[in-house]
Amino acid sequence: MQTESSEAVVKKTSLARDLTQGNVTHQLIRFSLPFLMANLLQTFYGLTDMLIVGRVVGSTGLSAISNGGDLQNLFTFLGVGFTSAGQIIIAQYLGAKDRKGVKNTIGTLFTCVFALSLVLMVIGLLFTDTFLRLLQVPDAAFAQAKDYSIVAFTGIVFVYGYNVVSGILRGIGDSRHPFYFVAISVTLNVFLDLLFVAVFGMGAKGAALATVIGQAVAFVISIIFLYRRREDFGFDFALSSFFPHSEVLKTIFRMGIPLAVRSTAIQFSMLFVASHINAYGVAASAITGVGNKILNIATMITTSLEMAGCSMVGQNFSAGRTDRVRQIIHTSFVIGLFFTMLLALVLVIWPQQVFRIWTNDPEVLALVPKFLPVAVLELLGFALRAPCQMLVNGIGFVSLSFISGLMDGVVLRIGLALLFGDVCGLGIVGYWYGTALAGFTACFMIAPYYFSGAWKKRKPVIQKK
Repeated sequence: MQTESSEAVVKKTSLARDLTQGNVTHQLIRFSLPFLMANLLQTFYGLTDMLIVGRVVGSTGLSAISNGGDLQNLFTFLGVGFTSAGQIIIAQYLGAKDRKGVKNTIGTLFTCVFALSLVLMVIGLLFTDTFLRLLQVPDAAFAQAKDYSIVAFTGIVFVYGYNVVSGILRGIGDSRHPFYFVAISVTLNVFLDLLFVAVFGMGAKGAALATVIGQAVAFVISIIFLYRRREDFGFDFALSSFFPHSEVLKTIFRMGIPLAVRSTAIQFSMLFVASHINAYGVAASAITGVGNKILNIATMITTSLEMAGCSMVGQNFSAGRTDRVRQIIHTSFVIGLFFTMLLALVLVIWPQQVFRIWTNDPEVLALVPKFLPVAVLELLGFALRAPCQMLVNGIGFVSLSFISGLMDGVVLRIGLALLFGDVCGLGIVGYWYGTALAGFTACFMIAPYYFSGAWKKRKPVIQKK
């Protein structure tokens, strides 16, 4: 197998970055900033989306896009599991100084994820009504939720395609260009949101259409970019290059399936909880949707650290730099904890003011005091979860990530929600607390493994020759 020095790889391209050298703190911050800015833009769009729909359509619109968005996320996370696997594999090949492995992974990943997106698009379109009924979407919001979901499923190919390109770039250490693509998408989304929802009065359907068009444009631009820079990472875009490489395909499936199942299990559990919350009416559904959008401000930070840290851990672990892996984990925890607790402080001091940005519905605002302590608990869970996930995913120990996800999503999130909500009679507050407490699962399961040092003895997932 063709191999080259890490320095030679970096010299050949301004895209690839050697993440095994230099100051860890500065590198993590610098590498994660574009992720953070991209997530910030996406969160800004999500908040703007809720704001426009909430002001123009009302609580029914908020409920519709909240439920329709949750359903779409369930399908999206399936693809993200495979693109995340591809990112880890690419990062480890780069850390092992193997450009041929990087090329084989890119072609195989494109083919695998594109085929999956087509299958899931068909399934989503055929069973939209069934999925929404299982969610117990309020009757008043059902029609708009259906319109939103149909449009979203139609555009899932673009979502998956964009995630493949982003995964490739993240794997080679380039976080700047995915940010540029997101910036284009979000800018277009906001403009089209105002046009379709506020001007044309298309409701939740217009919001979904704006999102799909923005994602499609971002995907096309990102593909053009990769094609023009194809020599940088040795992928020529020839038809034969997209033929799946058997060894890489096995590795992608071995890692991608557990990651996909983990993500979808957690999202499924959130949909399960949402279906019970929806039974309490539009106000309960609306505050949950708005509250989740606010909490996304924190997740965009912890997710940015996790995404950047995952590539850093992958390269360093493959290169045998376990000392740097420890530094990456510790630094990400400190940064994440600082920002999540800062947001918690804002919510504690100005709770009503924050929620009034999206809605003035008195029934929704009356639930804010009950939601607030749950939000603070969830924020702490975000800070603890990210470093744990970046470790096991970066080193390729996806089976532990998979078990943690199943415990979180299938066992604890649903189990605790039913325990507190139904058995203890706490209602929607019980479902909220069940969700928040389940978020600590990864910490309890992965942290002992990290502190034991057993992870240092694992072998990289790539095939070294």
